[in-house]
Amino acid sequence: MAIEMHPHRTGDNDGDVVDAEVIDVEEPSRAERAKAWAADSRTRATAAFAEQRGRVAQRLQMWFATADVTDEHLAEQIERKRRLAQRGKEAEVRGRIKTLQAQLRAASPEEAAGIGVQLAGTGSQLDLIAGDADADRMKVDDRSLSRARWAKKAGRLASAIGVVVVYLNVMTAEPMAALAAIGAAPFGWWYLSRPLIDDTTVPDQTGPVDLTKNPAGIVMVVDQETGEVVPAEAAPFVPDTLADLGRVSLQKRESGRVQGESDLVTALVKAGIITEAQRDETHLAGVIQPSGPGWTATVELPRGVKASAAVSRVEDLASAMRIKKSRIEISADTSEEGHEGRFVLWVADEDNPYGTDRHPSELINAPSWDFWQQGVPLGADARRNRHTLHLIWFSLLVGGLMGYGKSYLVRLVAAAAALDPTVRIIVITGKTGPDWAPLRHIAHQWIAGATPEIIRKVLGVMNTTIEEMQDRGTELDRLYEEDPELVPEGKITPDLAKKGMGPVLLVVDELQELLDGAALVQVPVDDDRDPEAGGRVKTRSGRDLMVEGFARYVRVTRFVGGMGAFITQRPDADSVPTKLREVCAKRASYRVKGDRSSKMVLGDDAVANGAAPHLLTEASRGVVVLDQGSDDGHVTLKADVIDLPQFKEICLRGRQLREEAGTLTGDAVDYGKIHAAEATARGLLADCLAVMDHDGVDRIRTQRLVELLQLQYPLRYGELAPASLQAQLRDAGAGTTRKLGAIDGMANPNGYTREQLADAARK
Repeated sequence: MAIEMHPHRTGDNDGDVVDAEVIDVEEPSRAERAKAWAADSRTRATAAFAEQRGRVAQRLQMWFATADVTDEHLAEQIERKRRLAQRGKEAEVRGRIKTLQAQLRAASPEEAAGIGVQLAGTGSQLDLIAGDADADRMKVDDRSLSRARWAKKAGRLASAIGVVVVYLNVMTAEPMAALAAIGAAPFGWWYLSRPLIDDTTVPDQTGPVDLTKNPAGIVMVVDQETGEVVPAEAAPFVPDTLADLGRVSLQKRESGRVQGESDLVTALVKAGIITEAQRDETHLAGVIQPSGPGWTATVELPRGVKASAAVSRVEDLASAMRIKKSRIEISADTSEEGHEGRFVLWVADEDNPYGTDRHPSELINAPSWDFWQQGVPLGADARRNRHTLHLIWFSLLVGGLMGYGKSYLVRLVAAAAALDPTVRIIVITGKTGPDWAPLRHIAHQWIAGATPEIIRKVLGVMNTTIEEMQDRGTELDRLYEEDPELVPEGKITPDLAKKGMGPVLLVVDELQELLDGAALVQVPVDDDRDPEAGGRVKTRSGRDLMVEGFARYVRVTRFVGGMGAFITQRPDADSVPTKLREVCAKRASYRVKGDRSSKMVLGDDAVANGAAPHLLTEASRGVVVLDQGSDDGHVTLKADVIDLPQFKEICLRGRQLREEAGTLTGDAVDYGKIHAAEATARGLLADCLAVMDHDGVDRIRTQRLVELLQLQYPLRYGELAPASLQAQLRDAGAGTTRKLGAIDGMANPNGYTREQLADAARK
């Protein structure tokens, strides 16, 4: 029994209590309280379950309706697929072109006409495919988006049906396994019944509007004015960020505070590229997106701020982003949409995006090369894009510190020229050594050293070469008068090159040694006497004459196929004379110390536009900054590698190509008389290995080997007899024939094994 006290007031207006009334209240029993609690629990559980069912249904409906996939994402996927398909077609056509080119080189005159027609048609296909990249059909229209969305819906429905079918099959075959799988049902129900908006992910309503994803994948934002959470479609446009797109952060995990456009602009402010007052005027052109092993963004600077302001502050930006400067590349936007206030930023995922591996050049195994059409395959940039150098009509200057790869880069140029029998090569190096010795097998002129006698020889060779090239110009004038179609632009053509007027490549190494040696030489300029010098013969510094000779060669021989590749180790005003640098349209620099040295090699404009070999590190061996002197600007890449033994093999193949074409001239003819036997032996061994590999055998009878050689190389081995082949292979170091065991229906004939010939080729 419970007693409740209620006050009882009198009729007095002051409301004072004069007495109290006692009322008895019946207390509910324990059973009644339990029953009431159970009813309340059932009500709450029913309401909670109904709410969960609603969430699950809504989440599944949204998933099947692909509400979590935006049109932007679908468009991105469609365009990516189309681009990949276009690249695949292009690669396939390029492969056919290479095959046809190889067939054309080995074809008879009768077969060549038909192959040429196929090659022309395939080239047209390549042009059409390349044009597709910019065609209207690459754009994503509403119909394509609709089809893509329905395809995704159908895929999700098929996935759900597939799961049900698999579960029913498992239940039929393994009931216990099916029952065990039911244990996952509570977790699945919990996952699907989570709140559609997680309170922990709602941004601070007092801060700027931020973009976030709830667990269901629906993009929600906080409306600044109302403070309500609404779908992104109903909110003002906010630029995409890395978090929204599911892409990599701008930095490594330990410094991952920069997450999108806002933080990137903050980094630009901290780097001093823009001011805080200019923040709102700075934005991205497009979105931050992956590019190779890193990400890229195109930044629109405020009006009046030049892209060069960002290019010159790479180290400041790296500090602001808390990453190493080696991970950043900045260049002015030279695209059609670009302008002086826009730059392209690329940031690598790793501190050394070029890696430490050496990539062998494709020239190592190439039987021949078209220097005119195929250029020089150089290597890949940090984004894994391959680059080719076309040197016809141009010259190349290469500088940088010792030991970083300058000779390897020019070796690629020389190797490509060596495999083209129409190219004449002249080598001038300021020191003796093995670096360029393999070119003695094919070089028209080969000079090494920096003594006074050699300096005078170099000057003489340059004068003679320039005179010969000017004679070509006279011949071009005559041809133009007789038949203008032969010389359509007043320059040599591939057809004229094949008829004896081929390109001339001048390779000059150790330029600084040559100039230092030439500075000690005084050269008489004519037979006149200088009255002011007591009647002595007038002389000039050999250095001045050498610089003028190299520069004049580049200037006056360009239109008749003259090319130069100049290498120097000390990039300063003395070793890289301005007169020579300015006529070299293409320039490359390995690591140097300071932007002043970078400008000595690449020029002020290239460095102002972002070329930065002075930012390369000790780990950047083999990495070169190449400015090709065009609107494309510069590129930083890791050059391919050809080792010295491989370079010698290439030069020996080049000699054989020149002997067959009748273009072996000058010093190489005399040098070849001494080393002809070695070259012939190596060529024979290489041919034998090639035909065995083509036939897919590792042992072969002598007679069969002769037949394969005559079939594959009829011009070289048309009259070859088995006895003669055995003698030549014995002289080449392969030894005598061996017993091969059962082969070609014979019990144990004599012949050669591939291992035997390969061992001889490696000696």
